[in-house]
Amino acid sequence: MELKQIKERLAERHNIQKLNDMQMRMCADESRRAILLAPTGSGKTVAFAIRLLRNLESSKGTIQAVVLAPSRELVIQIADVIRPVAAGLKTVAFYGGHAMADEENSLKATPDIIVATPGRLLDHIRRGNLSVTSVGSLVIDEYDKMLELGFLDEMKRIVTRMKTLSLVVLTSATPLSETPEFIPLKGAEILDFSGKGPAGNLQTVRVTSPTKDKLDTLDALLKALPNGRALVFVNHRDAAERVYDYLKNQGFPVGLYHGGLEQRERQLAVDLLNNGTTPIVVTTDLGARGLDIDSVDYVIHYHTPLSAESWTHRNGRTARMGASGTAYILLSEEENIPEYVSYEREYFPKGASDNGIRSDVATLYINAGKKEKISRGDIAGYMMKAGGLSPSEVGKIVVTDHYSIVAVPRQKAGKLLAVLADQKLKNTRVRISMLK
Repeated sequence: MELKQIKERLAERHNIQKLNDMQMRMCADESRRAILLAPTGSGKTVAFAIRLLRNLESSKGTIQAVVLAPSRELVIQIADVIRPVAAGLKTVAFYGGHAMADEENSLKATPDIIVATPGRLLDHIRRGNLSVTSVGSLVIDEYDKMLELGFLDEMKRIVTRMKTLSLVVLTSATPLSETPEFIPLKGAEILDFSGKGPAGNLQTVRVTSPTKDKLDTLDALLKALPNGRALVFVNHRDAAERVYDYLKNQGFPVGLYHGGLEQRERQLAVDLLNNGTTPIVVTTDLGARGLDIDSVDYVIHYHTPLSAESWTHRNGRTARMGASGTAYILLSEEENIPEYVSYEREYFPKGASDNGIRSDVATLYINAGKKEKISRGDIAGYMMKAGGLSPSEVGKIVVTDHYSIVAVPRQKAGKLLAVLADQKLKNTRVRISMLK
Protein backbone atom coordinates (compact mmCIF):
# COMPACT_ATOMS: atom_id res chain seq x y z
CA MET A 1 0.00 0.00 0.00
CA GLU A 2 1.09 3.56 -0.63
CA LEU A 3 2.05 5.56 2.47
CA LYS A 4 -0.17 8.46 1.42
CA GLN A 5 -3.20 6.17 1.32
CA ILE A 6 -2.35 4.68 4.72
CA LYS A 7 -2.10 8.14 6.31
CA GLU A 8 -5.36 9.27 4.71
CA ARG A 9 -7.22 6.23 6.03
CA LEU A 10 -5.75 6.62 9.51
CA ALA A 11 -7.11 10.15 9.53
CA GLU A 12 -10.51 9.26 8.05
CA ARG A 13 -11.21 6.01 9.87
CA HIS A 14 -9.34 6.36 13.17
CA ASN A 15 -9.26 10.16 13.42
CA ILE A 16 -5.46 10.08 13.75
CA GLN A 17 -4.59 13.46 12.29
CA LYS A 18 -1.00 13.62 13.51
CA LEU A 19 1.44 10.74 13.90
CA ASN A 20 3.82 10.56 16.86
CA ASP A 21 7.60 10.22 16.51
CA MET A 22 7.54 6.41 16.60
CA GLN A 23 4.82 6.22 13.96
CA MET A 24 6.66 8.69 11.75
CA ARG A 25 9.81 6.58 12.12
CA MET A 26 7.90 3.54 10.86
CA CYS A 27 6.68 5.59 7.90
CA ALA A 28 10.29 6.13 6.85
CA ASP A 29 11.75 2.78 7.92
CA GLU A 30 13.14 0.68 5.08
CA SER A 31 14.76 -2.08 7.13
CA ARG A 32 13.54 -5.62 6.50
CA ARG A 33 14.22 -6.73 10.07
CA ALA A 34 13.20 -4.51 12.99
CA ILE A 35 12.84 -4.75 16.76
CA LEU A 36 10.51 -2.06 18.11
CA LEU A 37 10.85 -1.37 21.83
CA ALA A 38 7.82 0.53 23.07
CA PRO A 39 5.42 0.39 26.03
CA THR A 40 1.72 -0.30 25.74
CA GLY A 41 -0.28 2.87 25.18
CA SER A 42 2.46 4.46 23.07
CA GLY A 43 0.75 4.01 19.70
CA LYS A 44 2.90 1.03 18.68
CA THR A 45 -0.01 -0.84 17.07
CA VAL A 46 -0.46 1.97 14.58
CA ALA A 47 3.32 2.16 14.16
CA PHE A 48 3.84 -1.47 13.17
CA ALA A 49 0.59 -1.46 11.16
CA ILE A 50 2.03 1.34 9.01
CA ARG A 51 5.22 -0.62 8.38
CA LEU A 52 3.30 -3.82 7.67
CA LEU A 53 0.83 -2.27 5.23
CA ARG A 54 3.62 -0.52 3.35
CA ASN A 55 4.99 -3.98 2.54
CA LEU A 56 1.73 -5.39 1.15
CA GLU A 57 0.49 -5.54 -2.43
CA SER A 58 -3.05 -5.61 -3.78
CA SER A 59 -5.03 -8.70 -2.88
CA LYS A 60 -3.62 -11.67 -4.79
CA GLY A 61 -5.38 -14.69 -3.33
CA THR A 62 -2.63 -15.70 -0.90
CA ILE A 63 -1.88 -14.91 2.74
CA GLN A 64 0.52 -11.98 2.62
CA ALA A 65 0.95 -11.17 6.31
CA VAL A 66 0.62 -12.68 9.77
CA VAL A 67 0.49 -10.75 13.04
CA LEU A 68 0.93 -12.84 16.20
CA ALA A 69 -0.23 -11.47 19.56
CA PRO A 70 -0.31 -13.06 23.03
CA SER A 71 -3.96 -12.53 23.95
CA ARG A 72 -7.41 -12.65 22.42
CA GLU A 73 -8.05 -9.06 23.44
CA LEU A 74 -4.89 -7.84 21.74
CA VAL A 75 -5.73 -9.79 18.57
CA ILE A 76 -9.12 -8.07 18.40
CA GLN A 77 -7.56 -4.66 19.07
CA ILE A 78 -4.92 -5.07 16.35
CA ALA A 79 -7.45 -6.34 13.79
CA ASP A 80 -9.72 -3.38 14.56
CA VAL A 81 -6.81 -1.00 13.86
CA ILE A 82 -5.65 -2.70 10.65
CA ARG A 83 -8.95 -3.67 9.00
CA PRO A 84 -10.34 -0.16 8.27
CA VAL A 85 -6.97 1.06 6.97
CA ALA A 86 -6.40 -2.03 4.83
CA ALA A 87 -9.68 -1.73 2.95
CA GLY A 88 -9.42 -3.83 -0.19
CA LEU A 89 -7.33 -6.38 1.68
CA LYS A 90 -9.13 -9.04 3.69
CA THR A 91 -8.18 -9.07 7.39
CA VAL A 92 -9.28 -11.89 9.71
CA ALA A 93 -8.79 -12.47 13.45
CA PHE A 94 -8.29 -15.94 14.96
CA TYR A 95 -8.30 -16.61 18.70
CA GLY A 96 -9.59 -19.06 21.27
CA GLY A 97 -13.16 -18.56 22.44
CA HIS A 98 -14.13 -17.58 18.90
CA ALA A 99 -16.29 -20.06 16.99
CA MET A 100 -14.00 -22.27 14.88
CA ALA A 101 -16.77 -22.62 12.28
CA ASP A 102 -16.87 -18.85 11.78
CA GLU A 103 -13.10 -18.76 11.36
CA GLU A 104 -13.16 -21.62 8.87
CA ASN A 105 -15.91 -19.85 6.90
CA SER A 106 -13.75 -16.72 6.76
CA LEU A 107 -11.08 -18.78 4.97
CA LYS A 108 -13.33 -19.65 2.03
CA ALA A 109 -11.93 -16.54 0.39
CA THR A 110 -8.23 -16.48 1.26
CA PRO A 111 -7.39 -13.58 3.59
CA ASP A 112 -4.50 -11.24 2.94
CA ILE A 113 -3.79 -10.55 6.61
CA ILE A 114 -4.22 -12.89 9.58
CA VAL A 115 -4.07 -11.56 13.15
CA ALA A 116 -3.99 -14.45 15.62
CA THR A 117 -2.85 -15.94 18.88
CA PRO A 118 -0.13 -18.53 18.27
CA GLY A 119 -2.15 -21.50 19.53
CA ARG A 120 -5.17 -20.75 17.40
CA LEU A 121 -3.17 -20.17 14.21
CA LEU A 122 -1.24 -23.39 14.77
CA ASP A 123 -4.56 -25.22 15.21
CA HIS A 124 -5.71 -24.00 11.78
CA ILE A 125 -2.38 -25.02 10.22
CA ARG A 126 -2.59 -28.51 11.71
CA ARG A 127 -6.17 -28.93 10.51
CA GLY A 128 -5.03 -28.11 6.99
CA ASN A 129 -7.24 -25.01 6.87
CA LEU A 130 -4.40 -22.79 5.68
CA SER A 131 -0.71 -22.64 4.84
CA VAL A 132 1.74 -19.93 5.89
CA THR A 133 4.55 -21.09 3.60
CA SER A 134 4.24 -18.11 1.26
CA VAL A 135 3.71 -15.43 3.93
CA GLY A 136 5.96 -12.47 3.21
CA SER A 137 5.41 -10.26 6.27
CA LEU A 138 5.47 -11.23 9.95
CA VAL A 139 4.83 -9.14 13.06
CA ILE A 140 5.22 -10.63 16.55
CA ASP A 141 3.64 -8.19 18.99
CA GLU A 142 4.57 -8.11 22.69
CA TYR A 143 7.22 -10.79 22.28
CA ASP A 144 8.21 -10.47 25.94
CA LYS A 145 4.64 -11.29 26.94
CA MET A 146 4.66 -14.22 24.49
CA LEU A 147 7.61 -15.71 26.36
CA GLU A 148 6.02 -15.05 29.73
CA LEU A 149 2.89 -16.96 28.66
CA GLY A 150 4.87 -19.90 27.28
CA PHE A 151 4.21 -19.45 23.55
CA LEU A 152 7.80 -20.12 22.43
CA ASP A 153 7.11 -23.60 21.03
CA GLU A 154 3.97 -22.52 19.14
CA MET A 155 5.82 -19.55 17.63
CA LYS A 156 8.64 -21.82 16.50
CA ARG A 157 6.25 -24.26 14.83
CA ILE A 158 4.59 -21.39 12.95
CA VAL A 159 7.60 -19.27 11.97
CA THR A 160 9.71 -22.19 10.71
CA ARG A 161 6.98 -22.85 8.13
CA MET A 162 7.42 -19.35 6.68
CA LYS A 163 9.96 -19.72 3.89
CA THR A 164 9.73 -16.39 2.06
CA LEU A 165 9.70 -13.67 4.74
CA SER A 166 10.69 -10.28 3.37
CA LEU A 167 9.67 -8.30 6.48
CA VAL A 168 9.91 -9.24 10.17
CA VAL A 169 8.93 -6.84 12.95
CA LEU A 170 9.11 -7.83 16.60
CA THR A 171 7.78 -5.56 19.36
CA SER A 172 8.51 -5.68 23.07
CA ALA A 173 7.86 -3.46 26.07
CA THR A 174 11.23 -4.43 27.55
CA PRO A 175 14.73 -4.85 26.02
CA LEU A 176 15.57 -8.36 24.85
CA SER A 177 18.67 -10.20 26.02
CA GLU A 178 18.45 -12.50 23.01
CA THR A 179 16.09 -13.71 20.31
CA PRO A 180 15.65 -17.34 19.25
CA GLU A 181 17.33 -18.48 16.06
CA PHE A 182 14.06 -19.50 14.41
CA ILE A 183 13.02 -15.83 14.14
CA PRO A 184 15.04 -14.37 11.24
CA LEU A 185 16.26 -11.15 12.87
CA LYS A 186 19.94 -11.17 11.96
CA GLY A 187 21.11 -7.59 11.54
CA ALA A 188 17.78 -6.22 12.79
CA GLU A 189 17.51 -2.51 13.38
CA ILE A 190 16.55 -1.73 16.97
CA LEU A 191 14.08 1.12 17.26
CA ASP A 192 14.04 2.08 20.93
CA PHE A 193 11.04 4.16 21.95
CA SER A 194 10.74 2.57 25.38
CA GLY A 195 11.36 5.88 27.10
CA LYS A 196 10.26 8.29 24.40
CA GLY A 197 6.49 8.41 24.75
CA PRO A 198 4.89 11.69 25.79
CA ALA A 199 5.64 12.10 29.47
CA GLY A 200 2.59 11.53 31.58
CA ASN A 201 2.07 12.88 35.06
CA LEU A 202 1.83 9.82 37.31
CA GLN A 203 1.49 10.21 41.05
CA THR A 204 1.96 7.23 43.35
CA VAL A 205 0.07 7.43 46.62
CA ARG A 206 -0.06 5.22 49.72
CA VAL A 207 -3.39 4.51 51.39
CA THR A 208 -2.99 2.76 54.74
CA SER A 209 -5.53 0.16 55.78
CA PRO A 210 -5.97 -0.31 59.54
CA THR A 211 -6.67 -4.02 58.98
CA LYS A 212 -5.24 -6.78 56.80
CA ASP A 213 -8.61 -7.02 55.01
CA LYS A 214 -8.65 -3.85 52.92
CA LEU A 215 -12.25 -3.87 51.67
CA ASP A 216 -13.41 -1.04 53.93
CA THR A 217 -10.39 1.04 52.92
CA LEU A 218 -11.07 0.39 49.24
CA ASP A 219 -14.70 1.39 49.74
CA ALA A 220 -13.66 4.65 51.42
CA LEU A 221 -11.12 5.43 48.69
CA LEU A 222 -13.54 4.87 45.81
CA LYS A 223 -16.20 7.02 47.48
CA ALA A 224 -13.69 9.83 48.01
CA LEU A 225 -12.32 9.91 44.44
CA PRO A 226 -13.72 12.34 41.85
CA ASN A 227 -15.58 10.85 38.88
CA GLY A 228 -13.30 8.87 36.58
CA ARG A 229 -12.27 5.38 35.55
CA ALA A 230 -10.47 3.02 37.89
CA LEU A 231 -8.74 -0.35 37.60
CA VAL A 232 -8.50 -2.26 40.89
CA PHE A 233 -5.69 -4.84 40.73
CA VAL A 234 -5.58 -8.03 42.78
CA ASN A 235 -3.22 -10.99 42.60
CA HIS A 236 -5.62 -13.92 42.17
CA ARG A 237 -8.92 -14.76 40.48
CA ASP A 238 -10.73 -15.70 43.69
CA ALA A 239 -9.73 -12.37 45.20
CA ALA A 240 -11.03 -10.60 42.08
CA GLU A 241 -14.40 -12.31 42.52
CA ARG A 242 -14.53 -11.44 46.21
CA VAL A 243 -13.64 -7.76 45.75
CA TYR A 244 -16.03 -7.48 42.79
CA ASP A 245 -18.92 -8.97 44.77
CA TYR A 246 -18.23 -6.62 47.66
CA LEU A 247 -18.14 -3.49 45.52
CA LYS A 248 -21.24 -4.53 43.61
CA ASN A 249 -23.12 -5.05 46.87
CA GLN A 250 -21.97 -1.59 47.96
CA GLY A 251 -23.64 -0.14 44.87
CA PHE A 252 -20.57 0.75 42.82
CA PRO A 253 -20.79 0.53 38.99
CA VAL A 254 -18.20 -2.23 38.75
CA GLY A 255 -17.05 -4.85 36.24
CA LEU A 256 -14.85 -7.94 36.52
CA TYR A 257 -11.93 -9.12 34.38
CA HIS A 258 -9.73 -12.20 34.84
CA GLY A 259 -8.54 -15.27 32.96
CA GLY A 260 -11.19 -17.58 34.36
CA LEU A 261 -13.97 -15.75 32.54
CA GLU A 262 -15.18 -16.64 29.06
CA GLN A 263 -13.80 -14.53 26.23
CA ARG A 264 -17.18 -12.86 25.68
CA GLU A 265 -17.38 -11.87 29.36
CA ARG A 266 -13.89 -10.40 29.30
CA GLN A 267 -14.54 -8.43 26.13
CA LEU A 268 -17.78 -7.06 27.55
CA ALA A 269 -15.94 -5.98 30.70
CA VAL A 270 -13.56 -3.91 28.56
CA ASP A 271 -16.36 -2.51 26.39
CA LEU A 272 -18.48 -1.51 29.39
CA LEU A 273 -15.48 0.23 30.96
CA ASN A 274 -14.82 2.12 27.74
CA ASN A 275 -18.42 3.22 27.24
CA GLY A 276 -18.84 4.36 30.84
CA THR A 277 -21.34 1.75 32.05
CA THR A 278 -18.92 0.28 34.59
CA PRO A 279 -16.17 2.83 35.23
CA ILE A 280 -14.61 0.57 37.88
CA VAL A 281 -13.13 -2.81 36.92
CA VAL A 282 -11.59 -5.33 39.29
CA THR A 283 -8.87 -7.29 37.51
CA THR A 284 -5.88 -9.55 37.91
CA ASP A 285 -2.58 -8.72 36.22
CA LEU A 286 -4.14 -9.98 32.99
CA GLY A 287 -5.60 -6.47 32.72
CA ALA A 288 -2.22 -4.77 33.05
CA ARG A 289 -1.23 -5.15 29.38
CA GLY A 290 -2.67 -5.41 25.91
CA LEU A 291 -6.20 -4.18 26.56
CA ASP A 292 -7.77 -1.56 24.31
CA ILE A 293 -8.84 0.79 27.11
CA ASP A 294 -9.47 4.41 26.20
CA SER A 295 -8.21 6.04 29.39
CA VAL A 296 -7.88 5.25 33.08
CA ASP A 297 -7.71 7.90 35.79
CA TYR A 298 -6.88 5.66 38.74
CA VAL A 299 -4.89 2.48 39.22
CA ILE A 300 -5.54 0.92 42.62
CA HIS A 301 -3.24 -1.81 43.91
CA TYR A 302 -5.56 -3.67 46.29
CA HIS A 303 -2.82 -6.30 46.53
CA THR A 304 0.85 -5.43 46.38
CA PRO A 305 2.15 -6.57 42.96
CA LEU A 306 4.31 -9.68 43.03
CA SER A 307 7.07 -8.35 40.79
CA ALA A 308 8.66 -5.12 39.62
CA GLU A 309 7.32 -5.83 36.11
CA SER A 310 3.79 -6.12 37.47
CA TRP A 311 4.17 -2.82 39.35
CA THR A 312 5.35 -1.12 36.16
CA HIS A 313 2.71 -2.57 33.86
CA ARG A 314 -0.19 -1.94 36.26
CA ASN A 315 0.85 1.69 36.68
CA GLY A 316 1.25 1.92 32.92
CA ARG A 317 -2.53 1.70 32.51
CA THR A 318 -2.82 5.35 33.61
CA ALA A 319 -0.94 8.59 32.84
CA ARG A 320 -0.53 7.46 29.23
CA MET A 321 0.35 9.52 26.16
CA GLY A 322 0.88 12.71 28.14
CA ALA A 323 -2.19 12.39 30.38
CA SER A 324 -2.26 12.56 34.18
CA GLY A 325 -3.14 9.70 36.49
CA THR A 326 -2.79 8.40 40.01
CA ALA A 327 -1.72 4.99 41.29
CA TYR A 328 -2.89 4.15 44.81
CA ILE A 329 -1.21 1.35 46.75
CA LEU A 330 -3.30 -0.05 49.62
CA LEU A 331 -1.04 -1.24 52.44
CA SER A 332 -1.86 -2.59 55.87
CA GLU A 333 0.27 -1.32 58.73
CA GLU A 334 2.21 -4.57 59.17
CA GLU A 335 2.64 -5.30 55.45
CA ASN A 336 6.13 -5.60 54.03
CA ILE A 337 6.79 -3.23 51.13
CA PRO A 338 8.90 -4.61 48.27
CA GLU A 339 11.83 -2.44 47.20
CA TYR A 340 10.31 -1.87 43.75
CA VAL A 341 7.21 -0.25 45.27
CA SER A 342 7.52 3.43 46.07
CA TYR A 343 5.12 6.28 46.74
CA GLU A 344 5.30 10.06 46.83
CA ARG A 345 2.74 10.81 49.51
CA GLU A 346 0.03 9.35 51.72
CA TYR A 347 -3.70 9.88 51.44
CA PHE A 348 -6.37 9.35 54.08
CA PRO A 349 -9.78 9.17 52.39
CA LYS A 350 -12.54 10.84 54.39
CA GLY A 351 -16.11 11.36 53.25
CA ALA A 352 -17.63 11.12 49.81
CA SER A 353 -16.74 13.26 46.83
CA ASP A 354 -19.33 15.77 45.64
CA ASN A 355 -18.64 14.49 42.13
CA GLY A 356 -17.94 10.82 42.81
CA ILE A 357 -17.46 7.90 40.44
CA ARG A 358 -20.78 7.13 38.79
CA SER A 359 -22.36 5.73 35.65
CA ASP A 360 -24.74 7.83 33.62
CA VAL A 361 -25.08 5.30 30.80
CA ALA A 362 -26.45 1.80 30.38
CA THR A 363 -25.58 -0.77 27.74
CA LEU A 364 -28.17 -2.39 25.49
CA TYR A 365 -27.35 -5.82 24.08
CA ILE A 366 -28.60 -6.80 20.61
CA ASN A 367 -28.42 -10.44 19.47
CA ALA A 368 -27.19 -9.64 15.95
CA GLY A 369 -23.80 -8.62 14.58
CA LYS A 370 -21.51 -8.61 11.57
CA LYS A 371 -22.51 -12.10 10.43
CA GLU A 372 -26.12 -10.91 10.34
CA LYS A 373 -25.02 -7.93 8.18
CA ILE A 374 -25.49 -5.39 10.99
CA SER A 375 -23.20 -2.34 11.11
CA ARG A 376 -22.61 0.46 13.61
CA GLY A 377 -24.44 2.80 11.27
CA ASP A 378 -27.47 0.49 11.26
CA ILE A 379 -27.60 0.53 15.05
CA ALA A 380 -27.13 4.29 15.33
CA GLY A 381 -29.96 4.85 12.87
CA TYR A 382 -32.15 2.34 14.70
CA MET A 383 -31.61 4.06 18.05
CA MET A 384 -32.47 7.47 16.59
CA LYS A 385 -35.30 6.57 14.23
CA ALA A 386 -37.05 3.78 16.15
CA GLY A 387 -35.85 4.71 19.64
CA GLY A 388 -36.17 8.47 19.41
CA LEU A 389 -32.67 9.29 20.67
CA SER A 390 -30.78 12.34 19.48
CA PRO A 391 -27.36 11.77 17.85
CA SER A 392 -25.59 12.98 21.00
CA GLU A 393 -27.46 10.42 23.11
CA VAL A 394 -26.19 7.44 21.11
CA GLY A 395 -23.02 6.31 22.85
CA LYS A 396 -20.30 3.90 21.83
CA ILE A 397 -21.37 1.06 19.57
CA VAL A 398 -19.48 -2.23 19.32
CA VAL A 399 -20.42 -4.81 16.69
CA THR A 400 -19.00 -8.34 16.99
CA ASP A 401 -19.69 -11.40 14.86
CA HIS A 402 -23.02 -12.35 16.45
CA TYR A 403 -23.98 -9.58 18.87
CA SER A 404 -23.78 -5.82 19.26
CA ILE A 405 -23.89 -3.38 22.17
CA VAL A 406 -24.72 0.29 22.36
CA ALA A 407 -24.40 2.77 25.22
CA VAL A 408 -27.47 4.91 25.92
CA PRO A 409 -28.50 7.36 28.67
CA ARG A 410 -29.25 5.31 31.77
CA GLN A 411 -32.41 7.29 32.54
CA LYS A 412 -33.82 6.40 29.11
CA ALA A 413 -32.71 2.76 28.92
CA GLY A 414 -35.88 1.21 30.37
CA LYS A 415 -38.16 3.19 28.08
CA LEU A 416 -35.98 2.34 25.09
CA LEU A 417 -36.34 -1.39 25.77
CA ALA A 418 -40.11 -1.06 25.74
CA VAL A 419 -40.20 1.11 22.61
CA LEU A 420 -37.81 -1.13 20.63
CA ALA A 421 -39.41 -4.44 21.66
CA ASP A 422 -41.62 -4.51 18.55
CA GLN A 423 -39.31 -2.65 16.20
CA LYS A 424 -37.27 -4.50 13.57
CA LEU A 425 -33.61 -3.71 12.96
CA LYS A 426 -32.85 -3.68 9.23
CA ASN A 427 -36.06 -5.68 8.59
CA THR A 428 -34.91 -8.30 11.08
CA ARG A 429 -36.54 -9.05 14.41
CA VAL A 430 -33.93 -8.88 17.17
CA ARG A 431 -33.88 -9.40 20.92
CA ILE A 432 -32.67 -6.45 22.99
CA SER A 433 -31.78 -6.58 26.66
CA MET A 434 -29.97 -4.35 29.16
CA LEU A 435 -26.60 -5.51 30.44
CA LYS A 436 -26.20 -3.02 33.27
